[in-house]
Parts: sequence; structure tokens; C-alpha cells
Amino acid sequence: MAVIYLIRHAQASFGARNYDKLSELGEQQAKRLGQTLALVQPELVVAGSMHRHQQTASLAGLTAEVDPGFDEFDHQEVLVAHKPAYKRHTVMVAHLARTGNPKRAFQDVFTAATQRWIDGGDGYTETFQAFCDRSEAAVRRTAERLGKSETALVFTSGGPIAAVVGRLLSGGDGLWAKLNPVTINTAITKVVSGRGGLTVVSYNEHVHVGADLLTYR
Repeated sequence: MAVIYLIRHAQASFGARNYDKLSELGEQQAKRLGQTLALVQPELVVAGSMHRHQQTASLAGLTAEVDPGFDEFDHQEVLVAHKPAYKRHTVMVAHLARTGNPKRAFQDVFTAATQRWIDGGDGYTETFQAFCDRSEAAVRRTAERLGKSETALVFTSGGPIAAVVGRLLSGGDGLWAKLNPVTINTAITKVVSGRGGLTVVSYNEHVHVGADLLTYR
């Protein structure tokens, strides 16, 4: 059977104006990931078009071709649709700082924002359903390119991975809200492609990360 490893990008720059670049810790995570992936000899390496996807692959010692189908959903758009004032980055930072626990406060707001998106609220360029369709299509497109016993490495984000795993396990999108928040940076999810279609073998493997570098955001 062909194997597809779906890899979440290393830690991005949470709280910064430009989230789409790796933090210093994220760079360390990506390099450690590279040590693990050195044992794999892939026929295909793919990444989403976001800088954090490409940067993770590069620091892991790999050159990836681009498939925008593996891009994360527009988290800023989803957030602002729920909290319009957060369109101004300084307002969001100040509000979260006043809570005393900015990361926890952000997670609470973000959970509510994504639930609004899931429930079909308005104000989105890409609906939740369309996002899950796109993510699944990208994985199936990758699988079609692989021969028997060939391997692909895919650098993407937690959202697409949760969408794919949720659909393969349950046939729907109901698991996404539970899977997405617990996806670990540089964790590896294994999907195999055979006569029976696509099957999830493992999800969110992260032994290689180590307690010293483990992050969820």
C-alpha cells in the first residue's frame, strides 16, 4: 500500500502581526522533525502554499512542491466574523492581555469563532464544508499520484489534517472540532492508500517532538 504522512507545521508566531512564520522554538521543532524524517525516503514531498508549511519542510531538510489544497483555513477571517473588533491586531492583543491568561483567552474565543463557522454562519470566503471538501480532495489527489508501496510527505496545518482524519474515521465532519485543537506541532499522521481506499493508521504521532519542544499553538 502507498503511504501518506500528513505533517503539521512547526510552531508559528502566535501573537505576532505575521503569524505565518516559525517561531524560534518552531525552528527547533522543524530541525528535530528532520532527524526523524531522515529515515524516510519519499517519492513525493508536498506542502501547502503558506510560508510556515514551506519553512517547516525546508528546515527538515526537504524541498516540497506546492499544493494550495493543503492550506489552512483563514483563521483571521473566522476570528473577525465572530469578533469584528479583532480586525485590529492591537485591539485583540490588548483585550487578551487584560484577561491575565492571553493564550487561554484566545483559545476560548477561537473555539467559539470556529463553532460559528462550523454552524454555517455568514461572512466567510470559504465555508466549513468547502474547506473540508478541499482538504479531502488534496489528500486524494496526492494518493492518486503514488504507486504501490510509494510514500508521500505532506506539510500542512492542523485544520486540514483534522478534516481528513475526521472524514476517514466517521464519514463526516463532526469530529473536526475535537481533533483540531489537539493537533501538535510537527506531529505526524499516517494514512495508507490501498484497494479499499484511504485508511487512517495513526493520528498525531509526536514521540519525536519531546516534552521540551511540545506545543499545540
